[in-house]
Amino acid sequence: MVLVVLEKLEQLESAEISLEESFKIYKDGMDLLRQCYEKIDYVEKKVLEINEAGDIVEFQSEDE
Repeated sequence: MVLVVLEKLEQLESAEISLEESFKIYKDGMDLLRQCYEKIDYVEKKVLEINEAGDIVEFQSEDE
C-alpha cells in the first residue's frame, strides 16, 4: 500500500498532469493514507505489552 502512495506522489510531481487528474490522484492518495492509518490503529490496539508486575496486558496508547 505504501508503494502505491509513493507512486501517486510521483504522478503528482509530473509536469504533464492535468489539474483534474491531479485532484483525482490526490484524493486516491489520501484515501490510501487513511486506510494505512486505520490498519496501524488496529494493530496498535492488538499489541500486547508486559507491565511492571510481569502481567501481559493489551497495549494502551497515550490517546486512551
